[in-house]
Amino acid sequence: MATTTYTVKGMTCGHCVSSVKSEIGKIDGVTSVDVDLATGLVRVDSTGPLADADINAAVDEAGYEVAV
Repeated sequence: MATTTYTVKGMTCGHCVSSVKSEIGKIDGVTSVDVDLATGLVRVDSTGPLADADINAAVDEAGYEVAV
């Protein structure tokens, strides 16, 4: 199992959190997604390493951006 943390910019409400969790949750291998709205931190648990490009694409699809 792998855990990775990302910072997502632009989230302002519970709907934002739900959108990000939903899109990241669709990635193969993701077992759980925890989003802290106040800090923008997103913790992703997965069965193995995830490609940053997949996370970036999922967050972009939700309408937000992963901080670099």
